[in-house]
Amino acid sequence: MSPAGARPDAPRILVVEDEAVMAEVLRDNLEAEGYAVEVAPDGLQGEAAWRRGAADLVVLDVMLPGRDGFAICERRRAAGDATPVLFLSARGEAEDRVRGLAAGGDDYLTKPFHLPEFLLRVEALLRRGAPRGHAHRLQVAGCDVDLRAWTLTRPDGTLEHLGERERGILRLLVERAGEVVPRDDILDEVWGDDAFPSSRTIDNVVMRLRRLLEPDPSTPVHLHTVWGVGYRFTPEPEGPLK
Repeated sequence: MSPAGARPDAPRILVVEDEAVMAEVLRDNLEAEGYAVEVAPDGLQGEAAWRRGAADLVVLDVMLPGRDGFAICERRRAAGDATPVLFLSARGEAEDRVRGLAAGGDDYLTKPFHLPEFLLRVEALLRRGAPRGHAHRLQVAGCDVDLRAWTLTRPDGTLEHLGERERGILRLLVERAGEVVPRDDILDEVWGDDAFPSSRTIDNVVMRLRRLLEPDPSTPVHLHTVWGVGYRFTPEPEGPLK
């Protein structure tokens, strides 16, 4: 999937686009930014590439031969895949954007668009979705967390799938282990500027993480609430990183 010259740890982007000229323009501009890019020319090949690969982001056209982008995204979400998705479409009506987000998309860009805006949206989705320094595997509270696959494996071997917000909050807290991470930082890093969750929304995500990680979620030893401020992660004595 990596083009010649791309770093081995470069973020990997799958572009599913049937217009050959558009696909080539997207590939050239993404590779110029240092990303590793794979292009699929229709819906069926795009879904197959998504299934077999480990993309950090999928750029997904809506109107595709074989299978449309909404259907592909819905099928991958139903399979537990939470890879960030940027929809591209000539259909810019409000109901189309709503349908794209309801199908599991993270962002929706209407054609024609300016390339600088496209690249900024790609960068924003990758920044929110990928761990700093490309540290993809973590040991957290005895569990093996794969941030690239969006999975958590418990000590007994049980595999759990992480949602986008769960993954984002866990990554942020682990990176800043021992610090109190304010709620505003969590909002900026995990939700960005496109959503305005309530404090209760953040609490619910942390409660879900406690059920996955803590031996006794009612008495957490790793994910602590600092009332009125935010949350703090306390790692294992040997530290959270593999």
